[in-house]
Amino acid sequence: MPKEKTMKIIELNEDLILNNERLAAENKQLFRKHKIRSFDIVGAIGAGKTALIEALVEILSKEKRILVLNGDVTTRVDADRIEKHGVKTIQINTGRECALNSYHISQVIKNQDLGKYDIVFIENVGNLICPSDFILGAEKRICVVSITEGEWVIEKHPMLFKMSDIAVINKIDLLDVVDVNIDKMVKDAKIINPNLKIIKTSAITGEGIPELTKRLF
Repeated sequence: MPKEKTMKIIELNEDLILNNERLAAENKQLFRKHKIRSFDIVGAIGAGKTALIEALVEILSKEKRILVLNGDVTTRVDADRIEKHGVKTIQINTGRECALNSYHISQVIKNQDLGKYDIVFIENVGNLICPSDFILGAEKRICVVSITEGEWVIEKHPMLFKMSDIAVINKIDLLDVVDVNIDKMVKDAKIINPNLKIIKTSAITGEGIPELTKRLF
């Protein structure tokens, strides 16, 4: 009997993943139809995802029309921060769910005039584990970690880095006060995913932001 119950759980999880992948493919097709560049930004709480998006929006909104979708368990704190930079933001509150999934995204974009936008940034819920189970249909995934999370953070959370196109090591302005081996972080990321583009940034000083902007396209 316990074995049968286990099998049913596995089948349910497989169905969930398959349905998510199907919707993600539809999301991606819709973005492509409207010639939208789309980016799923993942990382733990406090890694600096919102600050990086603010920095990118400041640069890109001068020439591009931008929509930002902010995922969070509750509140619209991050969306309010980004909205102050003059771009359209939509908050997605997930409640008890620890990551956005492709259904969340599909429900939002189907009700938007996507012809009004050139870029969509999706800020996922702050988490280094759950988002690895759910692709969203974005063109690229950007995984953000900060040096304050410690030099082992990438080695401990390999799955998101395997599934990402760009890795951002943020808060390098704190290197003088945080005892961390950033070279180990870069090495770990490259071992996990040799094709990963790695960029060291500071959302505070702006260091690395121009390079990150270029890597998006």
